[in-house]
Amino acid sequence: MKVFSSWSGGKECALATYKAISQGHEVLYLLNFISEDGERSRSHGTKASVLALQAEAIGIPLIQVKTSWENYEGNFKKVAKELQDKGIEGGVFGDMDLEEHREWVERVCSEVGIKAFLPLWGIRAADLIEELLKLKFKAIIVATRLEKGLLGKVLDKALVRQISKLGSHPCGENGEYHTFVTEGPIFRKALKVTRGERKRKDNVWFWDISAELQ
Repeated sequence: MKVFSSWSGGKECALATYKAISQGHEVLYLLNFISEDGERSRSHGTKASVLALQAEAIGIPLIQVKTSWENYEGNFKKVAKELQDKGIEGGVFGDMDLEEHREWVERVCSEVGIKAFLPLWGIRAADLIEELLKLKFKAIIVATRLEKGLLGKVLDKALVRQISKLGSHPCGENGEYHTFVTEGPIFRKALKVTRGERKRKDNVWFWDISAELQ
């Protein structure tokens, strides 16, 4: 099927996109929601320009939609209908075990008339991490509620064990941490992250990264 991938720039959406492609789906767009001023990702706080460069490195067009959290569902449906007019039949989502997320995704997609694909759903966190690393995806922590020192670290098994000991879901499914993927099997080119300022907002540490194509 022709699909879009719900895109945050992080590890789950990257792995879900890979799996969708592996299953024979044609991922025509990456769909990303950004702040009303157009500057940053709604989900992870990453610069919109950095996400655009990431999409360029992957080679799939990125659609960025400005929205508030209050208008998120309405804007999601609006853009999904527009994509449906372009031949899109479904959306790919990286949710793995939060039932309320799955229910929302399936409901809004159903109301628009497209199919929701959740290729990571029900897979154990440890198995997802193992697959991510085996496929040589490189994911860097760019936001966390845990410890400032985690910012900038590359995800590996040792880091996941450290994160788990801090009381976090191994994949950060409850918002404990977020990543930015710089290379992997869906990428045509790798990205080099350049260090940015570390900021704290609403009890979350953010790493304000920039990036360039390698």
